[in-house]
This record gives sequence, C-alpha cells and structure tokens, in this order.
Amino acid sequence: MKLVYFARIREQLGCDEETLALPNGISTLAELIDWLAQRGECWRQVLTAPDLICALNQEVVSPDAVLADNDEVAFFPPVTGG
Repeated sequence: MKLVYFARIREQLGCDEETLALPNGISTLAELIDWLAQRGECWRQVLTAPDLICALNQEVVSPDAVLADNDEVAFFPPVTGG
C-alpha cells in the first residue's frame, strides 16, 4: 500500500509518501487513519482534522472505504481557490 501526503499535511508530518503492508486487522480508511494516528500527537492532530480529504486510488472517498494491499491512499488539506 502506498500512502501519499500533500501540501501542508506533508509539511506537518515531514513525510511525502511511504509504502507499507496493510496492517493486520485494518480494513477501512477510518481504521487506517486511527492506526496512523497512534504514531504520535502530530499524526493524530493532522489525520483526525475534520477537514481532511482522503483519496483512494485517486478518487475522493469517505472513511468507510474498504482498503486492499495494493491501494494508494492520499491525504489532502481542503482545497482553496481564487
């Protein structure tokens, strides 16, 4: 599984992407976020923000999206334009 972090999320976490095996017992995006949040306070704050946008294989999804080992999960801050 590939995890990609964009914009200020990348800056806050100090990580732009990583590859890992889908952890045992994790089947949804929400469970993955909870698992990643255990890495520390910064991870918890960033990944549990109410305005976090998540994409699964380049499609925006809800937290109940089901994951597979070969998926790409991306995390984005809210998009602004002007």
